[in-house]
Amino acid sequence: QVQLVESGGGLVQAGGSLRLSCATSKVMFSIHDMGWYRQAPGNQRELVATITTGGTTSYADSVKGRFTISRDNAKNTVYLQMNSLKPEDTAVYYCAAKRPYASSWPYWGQGTQVTVSS
Repeated sequence: QVQLVESGGGLVQAGGSLRLSCATSKVMFSIHDMGWYRQAPGNQRELVATITTGGTTSYADSVKGRFTISRDNAKNTVYLQMNSLKPEDTAVYYCAAKRPYASSWPYWGQGTQVTVSS
């Protein structure tokens, strides 16, 4: 069974920073692209950032220049460094994984709450 375990959420003031982590197994990590989604109350889940097995990254326009996704192959962990946080970044953040070239994300973490106060 695939497990994605997130950590690092919390409450931060606008302009502050947080780093989210998502750990999984070595086998899982080595053959899957990883991503971060978020869902705010009343909104649909949206893709925030992705990183392929080869390290290629992509970002939603709303977070470009502020968020950075990275992966540590030695720790089987993907990170989302979030800087210059805004109240509109408040959401539950989910880690996700898929095989390369797959169109959907079948594996999900439990989610971690990020709250940005103004």
